[in-house]
Amino acid sequence: MCIPALLAAAGLGGAGATAAGAAAAAATTAGTLSTLGTIASIGGALFQGVQGMSAANAQKKAIEEQMRTEAQLNATQDQRQRSKFGAAMAQLRAETAARGVTLDSVTAAALGRTAAQEMSFESQATRSEGVARQRELSAEARAAKAKGISSLLKGSFSAAGTLLEAAPDLWPGFLKDKPA
Repeated sequence: MCIPALLAAAGLGGAGATAAGAAAAAATTAGTLSTLGTIASIGGALFQGVQGMSAANAQKKAIEEQMRTEAQLNATQDQRQRSKFGAAMAQLRAETAARGVTLDSVTAAALGRTAAQEMSFESQATRSEGVARQRELSAEARAAKAKGISSLLKGSFSAAGTLLEAAPDLWPGFLKDKPA
């Protein structure tokens, strides 16, 4: 054991030995706190990225559920419109027959053809509106997924950047050139 260490242990080393010990302890504590801060920063960036991805996935699932619901509603609306037109055509046939017009006459056939075309047009409009809404919701779902991936990448790159910035402090000699 060296003499300055014995003197310091006995309390006879003077202020120089005590100051050196305090400085070493402070440096060790500062290094430890710096390392803990770096780890917390990396963990926070990764957690933020994962949380962003999780929120985006939840939003995507909600949009997909909305897509299914709206597709069902659109089909129901189309069916109701077809039923309404069918009832209107039956009413028109009944009124035409009550007037004494035969259903195979040119007038009755023209009225039936016009009603069928109108029903087809309304049905197609309803279905087209539903398809357009499905495309819109699909685009929203893809955007939510992209936002989640972007959040995850941002958190990962932020954590990597923090680690690389702190690397020389965490591992002394990290960036020093090695002799060949």
